[in-house]
Amino acid sequence: MAKTAWPAPDRRKLIGSYTSRLDGPQKATGAAKYAFDINRPDMLYAKILQCPHGNCKVLEVDTKEAEAMKGVAAVLVEKDARSGALPEITFAGDTVATVAAVTEEIAYEALAKIKVKYEVKPPLMDDRNPANVSGRESKTATGDAVAGFAAADTTIEGYYGLACVTHCCLEAHGQVCEWRDGDLYVWPSTQNVSGYAGGVKDTAALPLEKIHVDCQYMGGGFGSKFAADAWGNIGVTLSKMTGKPVKLMLDRDQELKIAGNRPSSYAKVKVGVKKDGTITAWDSNCWGSGGQQRFSLRTLPYVFTGIPNQNTLANGVITNRGAQRAWRAPNHPQGCLITMAALEDAAAAIGMDSLEFFKKNLSLTDKADIYAEQLDIAAEMIGYKQKAHLRGDKTPGPIKKGIGMSMHTWGGKGHPSQCSVTINPDGSVVAQLGSQDLGTGTRTAITMVVAETLGIPMDKVRTELGKNSYPASGASGGSTTIGGVSASSRDASTKALNVLLDKVAASLGVPKDNLEAWDGKIQEVGNPAKSVAWEKACSMMGMMPITQQGSNPPGDLTELTTDGVGGVQMAEVSVDIETGVVRMENYAVVQDVGLIIDMKTAESQLFGAMVMGVTYALYEEAIYDNKTGAMLNSDMEFYRLAGLGDIGNFKVHFMTDEKYQSRGVIGLGEPPVISPGAAISNAVANAIGVRVSELPLTPDRVLAALNQGGVA
Repeated sequence: MAKTAWPAPDRRKLIGSYTSRLDGPQKATGAAKYAFDINRPDMLYAKILQCPHGNCKVLEVDTKEAEAMKGVAAVLVEKDARSGALPEITFAGDTVATVAAVTEEIAYEALAKIKVKYEVKPPLMDDRNPANVSGRESKTATGDAVAGFAAADTTIEGYYGLACVTHCCLEAHGQVCEWRDGDLYVWPSTQNVSGYAGGVKDTAALPLEKIHVDCQYMGGGFGSKFAADAWGNIGVTLSKMTGKPVKLMLDRDQELKIAGNRPSSYAKVKVGVKKDGTITAWDSNCWGSGGQQRFSLRTLPYVFTGIPNQNTLANGVITNRGAQRAWRAPNHPQGCLITMAALEDAAAAIGMDSLEFFKKNLSLTDKADIYAEQLDIAAEMIGYKQKAHLRGDKTPGPIKKGIGMSMHTWGGKGHPSQCSVTINPDGSVVAQLGSQDLGTGTRTAITMVVAETLGIPMDKVRTELGKNSYPASGASGGSTTIGGVSASSRDASTKALNVLLDKVAASLGVPKDNLEAWDGKIQEVGNPAKSVAWEKACSMMGMMPITQQGSNPPGDLTELTTDGVGGVQMAEVSVDIETGVVRMENYAVVQDVGLIIDMKTAESQLFGAMVMGVTYALYEEAIYDNKTGAMLNSDMEFYRLAGLGDIGNFKVHFMTDEKYQSRGVIGLGEPPVISPGAAISNAVANAIGVRVSELPLTPDRVLAALNQGGVA
């Protein structure tokens, strides 16, 4: 009888291998259809009129000229959901009205004809000013901070911060909606196929079973595409009003303004440390802004949670900006930078090597042995012994080099997931899940798991995702997808296999409990001489296929996915102290991840996170006008992302010993994006001898820091 537990290392033919994405050719050739590519017969195009003011009340909206235009099918004015009145606007870019027309050009022209009167108020935009705090503060105290600082030989005080960044999904938010025979069909770009219908249910006034969601491919979400959002409900309404399909996809500037952001975070930190590197006390005052929403920050200090004698304060700054959303590893990059930068500054203050300092204090973390092993591996990968120096590169010339490091942690346990696996009499297999492929290779991973379980080649398995008519699976967030879907598909395929073994046992004259699926056969355990080919075995089913449902967690509670991983990163940079330009040289990433399903896509996850990390460390920042509240760089020219020439040389290492992999599948997408800001900031400080207080580390900020001190 087949067991649900993951196969032993010597019984894995597919799991852990380098396998190319099954949908790679479709994506590379343009055959893959994203929401932007869906075009329905007689379809209308919807475009949104955005408010230019960060803080105002809409007094009047005149749509007569727009509605009179030839080709305009509908104009929808935004109203307060509760009162039905014209809305109060709390950030620039919020929706005032939407036009649906037969072409995009007509829709844009109609928007220009809508006349709006506003009562404009001054916006609150300064998120760096803790005087604007909301009053929803969070305080913690551990031990005796006064005594802890008194026991220190040295006390450092620093200011650290990260600017607000947007999600900048290359496929913008939006969807195509169509009403047909009383049912609603939606093709959205979503991280939440199974849950999407619930977000438009009230607007559609339909039961969930009459709302059909289809998302076969999507171009990034990073935490911003869980909800149907206002534009999803607007699309549903316009389609119902006009009786025609409606495509509403955000334009690039709209995407950057309103589709979500990672909140800014700033902190003043004080650390007490002895001459030998022992940390005695921590005090931090942290604030930041998530727009009009409540601000939350990962508890400080980050990773080094066992620092004795702590006082912490966190508070939110209310601003007239677009609302925060989960951004890959929510709150972790902020907490990581603030903590790792402050601790590295403490090491520099006592003239102690950073690697030695961090290793000395690993007992203050909850993964001391793991971090110790990872720090050694990362140091070897980047050549730390040969390149390291105390703060401030004193070599001649304007180019200064430095190495910085950081540590992070993450959960990553698989989300609840359901899966259906069908074995057909001809030997073909179909797996169905109401999940989504966020771009991480979900289809490929599921196919690998099912094929591994059934002992057959991957080309005999077809994995069907992206529809809410399939068994429900969780949203892709928190790096929970691969853990969830691999567990449910393993459970379902194991159950289906056991039904097949039961049917084959008599013909082989072998008890079911002594049969296995291996190498394209059903055979006696360890005895291929007593076997039957897969196709022949499936033909013994008769005319009826075998269909079994699996879940995460599986019914027998086998631990297929767990949580809790650690990672270490080291960055080597060069800094031109005449221009302030920072360049990446080398980047080493060591990551604990549990059982790896597809090594190739796992490495891709690390590379993607590293690119994202370099981007927010060096370039990425949403810039707002303090007078109007408008985002000033809402385009791909001035909202800077890293290119291939910016990222340096990447090296990755997975902790693949069986002691790590035996914990089952743990999510990978988010943990490696946490440390880059801290590691790169520490590397720059190591190179130039002074801390650049805020990310991104732009030339002007580097030069300003050098003017306050640093290398000569």
